[in-house]
Amino acid sequence: MRGDDYERPIDQHYLSLYRFALSLCGNEADACDLVQETCYLWITKGHQLNDTSKVKPWLFTTLYRMFLGRKRRQIRFPHHGLDEVENELPEIPPQPPTGIDWETVSACLARLDEIFRAPVALFYLEDYSYNEIAGILEVPLGTVKSRISRGIALLQIMMIDHRVPSRTGARTT
Repeated sequence: MRGDDYERPIDQHYLSLYRFALSLCGNEADACDLVQETCYLWITKGHQLNDTSKVKPWLFTTLYRMFLGRKRRQIRFPHHGLDEVENELPEIPPQPPTGIDWETVSACLARLDEIFRAPVALFYLEDYSYNEIAGILEVPLGTVKSRISRGIALLQIMMIDHRVPSRTGARTT
């Protein structure tokens, strides 16, 4: 077949194909897509059709089969809006910020209870070891580790959720 042989059936049957596709789909965008896919298949596989009198049935059958294939995919893989499936989404905790400026850190550190602020500042800002901090604050080593751990957890909450912990260490909004 020559180029004209492929274009002529498309020109002759385009409007009929479009009306048929529109009746199946119910909307113009999907109908146009179906017709375009049908025309593409005709151009790429039309040479396999030996009887040129069967071009029209081939085009309509192809369009209908593609429509059915789309329907099967829609049933098998339905589209849902996020608001419809929000309760099925996994809970993913927010990641702590990676590029934190000193102003934010110092403001959060200033709001941290003194009992946690001192060991956190000595460990992270002054590079003291746990043993040195225990000596400076005159508390047991386990207490230093616990206060640093809890202090960092409270700082993360403040910086991620923009919440301020109360003086007892509980979160408030």
